[in-house]
Amino acid sequence: MTIKQLTQATQPRQILGTQEREISGIEIDSRRIEKGNVFVAMRGTQADGHQFIPKAMELGATCIVCETLPDTLDEGVTYVQYDNTEAIVGPLATQFFGNPTQRMKLVGVTGTNGKTTIATLLYEMFRRFGYKVGLCSTVCNYIDGEPIPTECTTPDPITLNRLLGRMADEGCQYAFMEVSSHAVAQQRIGGLTFAGGIFTNLTRDHLDYHKTFEAYRDAKKGFFDILPKGAFAIINADDKNGAFMVQNTKATVKTYSQRTAADFKAKILEESFDGMNLNVDNHEVYVQFVGRFNVSNLLAVYGAATMLGHKAEEVLIALSAMKPVNGRFETIRSREGVTAIVDYAHTPDALVNVLTTINEVLQGRGQCWTVCGAGGNRDKGKRPLMAQEAVKHSNRVIITSDNPRFEEPQAIIDDMLAGLTDEQRRTVLSIVDRREAIRTACTLAQPGDVILVAGKGHEDYQIIQGVKHHFDDHEVIRECFGLNL
Repeated sequence: MTIKQLTQATQPRQILGTQEREISGIEIDSRRIEKGNVFVAMRGTQADGHQFIPKAMELGATCIVCETLPDTLDEGVTYVQYDNTEAIVGPLATQFFGNPTQRMKLVGVTGTNGKTTIATLLYEMFRRFGYKVGLCSTVCNYIDGEPIPTECTTPDPITLNRLLGRMADEGCQYAFMEVSSHAVAQQRIGGLTFAGGIFTNLTRDHLDYHKTFEAYRDAKKGFFDILPKGAFAIINADDKNGAFMVQNTKATVKTYSQRTAADFKAKILEESFDGMNLNVDNHEVYVQFVGRFNVSNLLAVYGAATMLGHKAEEVLIALSAMKPVNGRFETIRSREGVTAIVDYAHTPDALVNVLTTINEVLQGRGQCWTVCGAGGNRDKGKRPLMAQEAVKHSNRVIITSDNPRFEEPQAIIDDMLAGLTDEQRRTVLSIVDRREAIRTACTLAQPGDVILVAGKGHEDYQIIQGVKHHFDDHEVIRECFGLNL
């Protein structure tokens, strides 16, 4: 591809140098530059990419995309100047990787909770239907059956378009992806064409980045603002923010609900820790999921699949065969009859959803134990709220470490305990070592009790002082239950 072909769909302020130069790749990280690459200098939250232009040229960049031109220009380099490189990097990456979302149908899922479950179930369902499918999620990315490790919910525009390009090149007809608020705010999804979007719910999260709930909410809404005419927007009518999300969308709006009139409706007929009998649009179906929050997730999957052209009966048969996503309300039972549940719940609302479900199934026939913590170097305001909800909805609570990152674990625990009264603090155990906290709960729980181990879910590591250590809640629980013997 030439520089002229790369930039033809955009409007640069100016181009200095030849546009006929062939380019071999596009990068925003100067350390990854190879000979013949385009380097896009972005003003990021941590550093200004313009200061790395000399390094990129040293490594062989022959085209520099920037907002401010360097003081000295090299004759062997073409300079393309834009007013905002953050806004343009997505469209450039989409162009370079062959406009992948013009070659397959892409559906995005956004909201605070439920994104991973919905995107993953859609991926699994459409593979069951016989399609080649891609997935971009918090847990793992997939190109049909090939796993591609991931480090964040929505990658940077270059990584994302490279991944989508591979999906399209390898014949994927559909792709499902989680769309984070960071991705919308930082325009990582710029240039992509979505066939549909799903809104799950909105509660407090990521205020360390967005600063206010309104800014966080507006970032989510920005995703629906860019949906084109002909796409669909499916919103959770049980969340008060649902209608706000689609105020300015061009997409066809559909709703799902457990409580009010909607396009896609469901109610629980019967439930246990093994699954639920549901009535979905007057069809009865048994699913291997538990909890009202999962009913909402399944309705979103059902709605999207039908909007993509599949019959209701076909979709429900597929849903009945599916299992929970890794780290999302996963059940592990001891031989003595203690049930442990591993869940990614790391916000106050997610914790309430999971604990409410546990208590609805338990119906007082056993005690609910909660082991939870909060991540370091993240929104400190939610820490006391997490502790309050854990105590409110559990019989016993053990507060412990999550991913302390660069903070002291005990300081995070103290922030959580600050949300409790003196009387509540006397009933709570605080154990810094997460392994020991889980072991304590497993030792003290009696047959019929349920232990919720919350916060990490699918993660198989802890980050302590910036160093990643192997740690898997599932493994620790099975060891405590003697299931690995």
